[in-house]
Amino acid sequence: MLVGRGMSAQKEAVIVGILLPGADPVAHEASLAEIEDLVTTLGYRPIARVTQARQSLSPAAVLGEGKLKELAALTGGSGRPHRSVGRKTGKASGWKSEANPSASEPAAESADDDGEEKSVALVAVDHDLSPSQARNLEHAVGVQVLDRTGVIIEIFHRHAKTREARLEVEMARLKYMAPRVRESPSGKERQAGRGAGEAAIELDRRRIRDRLAELRAELESLAREQSTRRAKRREARRVVLVGYTNAGKSSLMRGLTASSVHVEDRLFATLDTTVRALSPEARPRVLVSDTVGFIRDLPHDLVASFKSTLDEALEASLLLEVVDASDPGWQQKARVTREVLAELGAGAVPTRVVMNKIDRLPAEALAALQREQPEAWFVSARDPAGIDFVRSGIIRFFEERFVLGEFRVPYQSQALVREMHESGRVELERYEEDGVHVRLRADPEVVARFRSALPTA
Repeated sequence: MLVGRGMSAQKEAVIVGILLPGADPVAHEASLAEIEDLVTTLGYRPIARVTQARQSLSPAAVLGEGKLKELAALTGGSGRPHRSVGRKTGKASGWKSEANPSASEPAAESADDDGEEKSVALVAVDHDLSPSQARNLEHAVGVQVLDRTGVIIEIFHRHAKTREARLEVEMARLKYMAPRVRESPSGKERQAGRGAGEAAIELDRRRIRDRLAELRAELESLAREQSTRRAKRREARRVVLVGYTNAGKSSLMRGLTASSVHVEDRLFATLDTTVRALSPEARPRVLVSDTVGFIRDLPHDLVASFKSTLDEALEASLLLEVVDASDPGWQQKARVTREVLAELGAGAVPTRVVMNKIDRLPAEALAALQREQPEAWFVSARDPAGIDFVRSGIIRFFEERFVLGEFRVPYQSQALVREMHESGRVELERYEEDGVHVRLRADPEVVARFRSALPTA
């Protein structure tokens, strides 16, 4: 865990950002605001930012010497990146080797001489750091350091609920931690000399490799089970909700399916794919899936680990790209969503953009956005009228593909009439001497299937 045990007060965090040459200052500010939200989701209260314009991240400890001392003054650290023991504790700073991640206890739990715990327990850096940069910065500030990828992985680690999601997150977490394993202060064998410490590190690394092999085997088994379940519903019409984290996908899912899926105004509230039928139920049946939200610079190991979950998007009949219309940075976030979909191979799946949370927009801003995005569906997932609008749009999308077929169903095959009602829209059902005459509108492949089995009317 990242938060100390038995602590009643919320721990605080400091955000670090580097403005690199060519970076857009507005995008840089938005990125800092986003990592503050991520840190808040992780359970910390951001209290300060330390930013610096540099040509590159310092290879030693990210920041220049002056800014490093400014940061250390906030955390109570020494400001010196090269040292082997933590401030006033005599213990090595940093994460433990985490072949067993639950055994991790951060350096942030150390205390001052007066016995009071430090209020700042985390430094979150809005960049990806090398293991040496993270270690040196941690030495300088005296508290735990996480880069952007580390923060996201820890959020996933806390919020995953299903067995599959837990396995996927654990795999990504171990891959992230493997190059960061180093000597830990716990255990006498780790303090018995350099050779013993090196042996312990290698033991931890071997445990991580073994555990990764176990996870791959378990996930392959689960993937086969998922494939079987998907095959059973392959002919069903499938709508998949995708979009940036906290865009309102789960709220829309709840409204469209009348289900009790978890809804919370925070980043990555949903990590597990949920599949429910559209409600009121449509004929033919439509399945709706909610998926994990995307984010800028989503760690590649997480994208790879969640591939089986995100495969829902690949097999969708329709993607609903949910966008938070009230977010000033919605265009950049929509671009991130499309980039991730393209990376997954789902860029060609039919897509409709749903501009959500329009209840938070002034009338003038909403009108301007509607002129800018004339093809989008503008709704609030909190408004039943908005839910009805999206539901009608989904049904209209599928019915636009329908073709007409007229059939004569012999009385001994009346079960096919029931199947027609399940597979499309029956416009006429007339009982005559030679059988049931049915006029059906359905997908071309459905009509073709019935034509091969039945005489035409």
